[in-house]
Amino acid sequence: MSSRILAVDTATEACSVALLCGDDIISRFAISPREHTQKVLPMVEEVLTEAGVTLNQLDALAFGRGPGSFTGVRIGVGIAQGLALGADLPMIGVSSLMALAQGVFRTTRQSNVLVAIDARMSEIYCAQYSRTAEGVWQGEETEAVLLPDDFKRKFAGISGQWSYAGTGWEAYPSLLSGDEPIKNSQITLPDAQDMLPIAAQLWLQGKTIAVENVEPTYLRNEVTWKKLPGRE
Repeated sequence: MSSRILAVDTATEACSVALLCGDDIISRFAISPREHTQKVLPMVEEVLTEAGVTLNQLDALAFGRGPGSFTGVRIGVGIAQGLALGADLPMIGVSSLMALAQGVFRTTRQSNVLVAIDARMSEIYCAQYSRTAEGVWQGEETEAVLLPDDFKRKFAGISGQWSYAGTGWEAYPSLLSGDEPIKNSQITLPDAQDMLPIAAQLWLQGKTIAVENVEPTYLRNEVTWKKLPGRE
């Protein structure tokens, strides 16, 4: 069954929008850490116009639920809720970390991915994913906020072919000692186009969320610490 799903993500420095129409994907992507609110709605309008559809003609609206920047996650969730409410659309939350894993598969066909993004405060948001032959990502239960050394201990001794993705590897070079069988995927930020395969699966499974029940994923409450006066 073909579906029309709009995906919106502003959880990190990247701002991206993508539209799935049947087998076609139309996407926009920009790195704009402080301009998400200015860029995201014009991106939405662009992809809808290019596809020749309106919000009311969509089946669902997917959003990057985090983890990521506290402000970025909040902006993306809020904008997605507003769009979905106006068009009476169900919503689908997609992990920012899983979207990174899907980006690795899209570009390299690698099915085993370690993801780590910089969470500030000397920590990382991280996860370990494997993609099944049916195209389902397993490992959502491994999503956590950890000290880099703790995450390194978790994946120590892994076997098989793996790739890594996210900003955490550059921020914390000690994650890799150099002898692990892990390749750099060159994927550092989530992209809305990589949310769409995941969202489409959830849509077919009926795993949607009503607008009023949407919640972001921060993985820790301490993210607000960075927003206190004098904290940078």
